[in-house]
Amino acid sequence: MAGHSKWANIQHRKGRQDAKRGKVFTKIIKEITVSARLGGGDPNMNPRLRAAVALAKDENMPSDNITRAIKKGTGELEGVNYEEIRYEGYGIGGAAIIIDCLTDNKQRAVMDVRHALSKHGGNLGTDGSVVFMFKHCGTLIYEPGTDEGQVMEVALEAGAEDVVTNDDNSIEVVTSPADFLAVKETMEEAGLKAVLAEVTMKADTEIVLTGDDAVKMQKILDALEDLDDVQDVYTSAVIED
Repeated sequence: MAGHSKWANIQHRKGRQDAKRGKVFTKIIKEITVSARLGGGDPNMNPRLRAAVALAKDENMPSDNITRAIKKGTGELEGVNYEEIRYEGYGIGGAAIIIDCLTDNKQRAVMDVRHALSKHGGNLGTDGSVVFMFKHCGTLIYEPGTDEGQVMEVALEAGAEDVVTNDDNSIEVVTSPADFLAVKETMEEAGLKAVLAEVTMKADTEIVLTGDDAVKMQKILDALEDLDDVQDVYTSAVIED
């Protein structure tokens, strides 16, 4: 990632998320519901649910919404039964894309994903075609100017796998998925609040896209993220202005 404008990409992404705040809430609620269904309604005993609730709180979601979503997952309230599906594909310049869905209609989901890709110059791949290019991990991004020494000391003591300073002076802390919440909480206790903190699929090798290719790739990502069944979209593309 060094060499790319990591910070500019993060700011761009956060701006797009803020513009779609209602959709972000919907996705988090679905994740809470599925997490509670699969692992029970106690966040202390269900790491996935704990992470989803933490994300909801970071987004200032009302507690009542969180509680209702958990109860729908545990069956205390009536709710939709969502199924997890992962699709893999390619975008502009061969950029790899992973699309994670939570859906109550698999046929609709795959048709919508295929259409969103093909309409803008991408295509759907087979299972396993790109996932090997990504690492499942936790990542915390700190803005340029954050004390690098403090971040490194606290992060490594908390169990982080790596700390990377990018060329734009943003700092990235990488964790295992299992250690993500513990590291995040320890960092916050030390006064280090990440601008972006998530468990993600991190591309081993990135493809930088500029100009028309960047515009086309952004259209693919927007079309996928706008689909109701899509929870998360991961890509090896780095879009530069």
